[in-house]
Amino acid sequence: MNVDVKLTAAQFMTQETRNDANQRLTDLISRHKSGFGLDGGFYTDPSIFAADLEQVFRRHWHCVGHESIIPNPGDFEQFKLGGESILLTRDRDGSVNALLNVCRHRGAKVCSEERGNRRVFVCPYHAWSYSNTGDLRSAREMPADFNRADYGLKKLNLEVVEGLVFVSFASEPLDFQKARDVVTSAFGPHGWGDAKVAHRESYKITGNWKLAVENYVECYHCGPAHPEYSVVHSSGISPEADKLAADAMQDRARAMGIAIPEHDEWLGSDSGQEAARCFRYSLVEGAVSGTSTGAAAAPLMGSFETYDGGVTSVHIGGTSFFIGYPDYGVIYRFSPISVDETEMELVWLVKSDAVEGRDYNVEELTWLWHVTSKADKKIIELAANGVCSRYFEPGPVSPMEPYQLRYTEWYLKELSRPEVSNS
Repeated sequence: MNVDVKLTAAQFMTQETRNDANQRLTDLISRHKSGFGLDGGFYTDPSIFAADLEQVFRRHWHCVGHESIIPNPGDFEQFKLGGESILLTRDRDGSVNALLNVCRHRGAKVCSEERGNRRVFVCPYHAWSYSNTGDLRSAREMPADFNRADYGLKKLNLEVVEGLVFVSFASEPLDFQKARDVVTSAFGPHGWGDAKVAHRESYKITGNWKLAVENYVECYHCGPAHPEYSVVHSSGISPEADKLAADAMQDRARAMGIAIPEHDEWLGSDSGQEAARCFRYSLVEGAVSGTSTGAAAAPLMGSFETYDGGVTSVHIGGTSFFIGYPDYGVIYRFSPISVDETEMELVWLVKSDAVEGRDYNVEELTWLWHVTSKADKKIIELAANGVCSRYFEPGPVSPMEPYQLRYTEWYLKELSRPEVSNS
């Protein structure tokens, strides 16, 4: 059975099955101890995964990538997100659209190509045709009273900010304004609006999506699991050392007129707003970028006239994370596939006019976060094996894992909310 079918089936529970799932969820939440990690059932129970999709994933905004991948009118790329196929398209006027790749007649997949350039998409089943804005252009031999305007491809809510494309499945999406402000103030100075994709890499993880995200938001594991990362980043050494290095980094940034405000408003969806966090941390003394040696990897971007020895980190919602150095950026995307499988995609950004082979080397540019991601895949899968044990009991969260604890609390709050109607 393919992934799309698994996920679609999870959405259609009988009332009896839903009641059983709600009871299991209630039991798991009641057993949760404040200050501890989640019980194994949160990572292994298919009914909890179905609730994750309905209660958490489809409520929030998710980054699908950078708009530079579809630079020309007619360009499109297909994305898989939470079991759905999405067509990201560029219209004749330059606007971007996010269309569900599902024919409005019998539900066939309208486009099977991964990317290309088209003004019209024609469903291979009954030849209904759609413009790249999703409008139904023609439908063969339908009755005279058939109204084409009612049967365009369904559109997802879409926001484009500093070149980053965000989508939401919710019929009434969370307010994105504060998240937009955070991304703008963080990556405007980094020049991400004038960036291009240098490389993309997908990592399939055999483990629940929450294990992958929890691993991302804490650096308690950085020392033992990521020696390559720790060679050039000061974050995670100790709170005192991190602060001293960060203060010096901020002084260097301010000398260039760069002020990226920190922001930490990790609100639940009951606030009506998308959660957003921005913070900066420093590299070790002498390092200027996230590479094997700490040396520069690509031309400076945005407002950076020289290197401040710092890193900008942004978290938006529950699945989208961003890292900005003065010379390149990284998009981290997490997408649940099934209860025990997750896709983690990394997208590397450089200045739009940078030339591969002259201004940057892809292997050097991607080395650090590729090595780190391979190590993360390994340790996440070890954790996934462990939480399946009938003897697993979650332990207390370390003081060096405050954001993993905060993410857990946020997730439980989201999961406990009454179900909402989604598109």
